[in-house]
Amino acid sequence: MKKIILVAALVLGFAVAASAQPRAIGLRGGWGAEASYQHSFGADFLQADLGLNTFDSVHGSVVYNFMIAQPSWTSRGEWGFYAGPGAAVGMKLGNSETDGYFHIAAAGMVGLEYTFWFPLQLSLDIRPQLGVWTGGGHSGFYFGGWCPALGVRYRF
Repeated sequence: MKKIILVAALVLGFAVAASAQPRAIGLRGGWGAEASYQHSFGADFLQADLGLNTFDSVHGSVVYNFMIAQPSWTSRGEWGFYAGPGAAVGMKLGNSETDGYFHIAAAGMVGLEYTFWFPLQLSLDIRPQLGVWTGGGHSGFYFGGWCPALGVRYRF
């Protein structure tokens, strides 16, 4: 009985802690378009993105960003500089065996965000990636993601 009460208390505690953390959901666009989700852990946050580079290339990434600075440039809203490490994976869906490829990469992110006094957040960032790709009987190193991206998210 004690174990059941302990497990129930832990589950309830984790649920309350998870719901108390600010989150944001929206879009991030640069070279392609991505659905973006952020989950805060104090000042730092985890960002997960899933999107399309072109009509035949799918990619996803997860980055843990550390809030480096939060300058008070304005009286309303919040500014933030962030950077962090992560991972990315993607594939190009080809119409033949030699057309498609798969890549996996280490990623990093550096950016600037502004959260308005109402639940809207804008960000400008870059997410460079270094990894490997394989497909069509060939493989090699992958280095990309240097295109700046604009994020627009609803914060809740």
